[in-house]
Amino acid sequence: MILTFLVIGTTIVLYAIERFTIEIVALGQVVALMLVFLVFPQEYEGRLLNPADFLSGFANPALITVIALLIVGQGLFQTDALDTPSQYIVKLTQKRKWLAAGPLMILIGLMSAFLNNTPVVVMVLPILTAIAAAHGRSPARVLMPLSFITILGGMTTMIGSSTNLLVANVANQTGEVMIEFFTFTRLGLMLAAVGSIYVLFVMPRILKPRKTMAEEFQGQSGKQFIAQIPIVFGHPLVGSKAVAGLFPELKDMTVRLVQRGERPLLPPFENVVLSPGDTVIVAATRSTLTKALTDRQPLLKPTSSDDDRKEVENAPLPKGTLALAEAVVAPGSRLIGRTIAQAGFHAETNCVVTGLQRRSRMPRMPMSDIRMESGDVLLIGGDREDINRLRGNRDVLLLDWSTIEVPQRRYARRALGIFAAMITLAVSGLVPIVVAAVGATFGMIASRCLNVRQALRTIDSRIFLLIGSAIASSLALEATGGASLIASYLVDVADGYSPAVLLSLLFAVVAIMTNLLSNNATAVLFTPIAIDMAHRAGAPVEPFIVCLIMAANCSFATPIGYQTNLIVMGPGHYRFSDFIVAGTPLAIIIWLTFSLIAPWYYSL
Repeated sequence: MILTFLVIGTTIVLYAIERFTIEIVALGQVVALMLVFLVFPQEYEGRLLNPADFLSGFANPALITVIALLIVGQGLFQTDALDTPSQYIVKLTQKRKWLAAGPLMILIGLMSAFLNNTPVVVMVLPILTAIAAAHGRSPARVLMPLSFITILGGMTTMIGSSTNLLVANVANQTGEVMIEFFTFTRLGLMLAAVGSIYVLFVMPRILKPRKTMAEEFQGQSGKQFIAQIPIVFGHPLVGSKAVAGLFPELKDMTVRLVQRGERPLLPPFENVVLSPGDTVIVAATRSTLTKALTDRQPLLKPTSSDDDRKEVENAPLPKGTLALAEAVVAPGSRLIGRTIAQAGFHAETNCVVTGLQRRSRMPRMPMSDIRMESGDVLLIGGDREDINRLRGNRDVLLLDWSTIEVPQRRYARRALGIFAAMITLAVSGLVPIVVAAVGATFGMIASRCLNVRQALRTIDSRIFLLIGSAIASSLALEATGGASLIASYLVDVADGYSPAVLLSLLFAVVAIMTNLLSNNATAVLFTPIAIDMAHRAGAPVEPFIVCLIMAANCSFATPIGYQTNLIVMGPGHYRFSDFIVAGTPLAIIIWLTFSLIAPWYYSL
């Protein structure tokens, strides 16, 4: 037991100081526990524990559920399925930024009182990320508050979280108390209201915005690329008319030139109507060009042409997953002094140049006529494997971190349908959430909303090892009697104190334990202890059961405390210490609020 406490304590310290990666620490914890129980065999449930028992957490349904939900979320992201609701909210809150987070978070909290927290977080996470990006905020400032607000909302009803339901069922079976749907709703609302003030107004200031190296690189780009849009029969821009010198359909692009046959039309454009055969030369950011490529009616779509001279127009983009990357024309490159067509870039690399950026000046001519110079940045589209092969190309220097896959918007409706089916099945209780999540994962891959490589890349090794090692710790504590020892010691220490003090003490201990073990395991372990404490104090049982429910939900201080914390950990790029710094004050606030309100509320 002592060795188990030593391993768990050392692990928590190493997580907090962050000298070693989370993966190394979690794996080291599992190895240490396996060695301890090999040297000191221990019986549990009538048999000796073996190393396989400590690895069983890596196949735990909770872990599989979290991973499957992350993959489903990636499917929504990969297809831009939630772009429409995101844009609606962004438009609604464009001039009132305070509406972007606060009211939406409150609505999410109310939803989580009646729905399982996990699907609520998965459903809202991509929308909040898009809103944060539109308002120039880091996702790190909104995603952890999202997880915490759902936990607070879940404290208000019996079905708000699985923990509430579990404790209520165990307590009701004893015959000592009857916990019903709204038994603790008023008290839960008081605690949630106080906690929400901290989550909405204080937490975003505490959390540090963190980005991956790739995002930091991509985030620099407000730079403009020259691109050309060939207008063919059936193109969405056919018939587009200039208004006040601008084309409304190209509001995010600067039209620099319209090439009509041999005659260039320069701005300002007066009474110009685009027709088949025109070529529109624009300057736009990478994100704008990406959107032009991926709209359901794409504006930027290279088409076949009889004019082989214009390679930009006749080079087809891949039919599968399209990736965009940036590459710099290298000094001494064979491309220097040549146009894209003369260089035969597509024939050699199977990639298409969709844009060109020149730092010194912005040429006012068709992109197919621009002769490349050393230092020019090319925006290149192609299959991911073809893009990767550019690493060995001596004519261009591929900027690895700039490579991203373009959303497959044509599959957006499929992704939304799969997601809606998963949420419906999980919320209705027709199937367990793990079945719904794994089924949705299969559906996303089978329907080509994302491929296997994209799905595998979504799996966060930190989450995988954190959950697996946490379950191993829980097993070790139960097998050695460590968890029971903590519980019995609490009962002995509390003997003789007033009910108000006992409630506060019980809340504090359970809140600590729920951040180290799973909240469900903590709740079940302490249910008989809470009833025993009520008997010793000569107080009603209900306040102690409600205290246990509230405290078991205070899983704010570690990412392993609750699975919604793990879901936001990857997208928010949080560290273990971020949860300690931002979540511990919230747990303390809820504890102090309960300690003050509960005695008055229950007349103790």
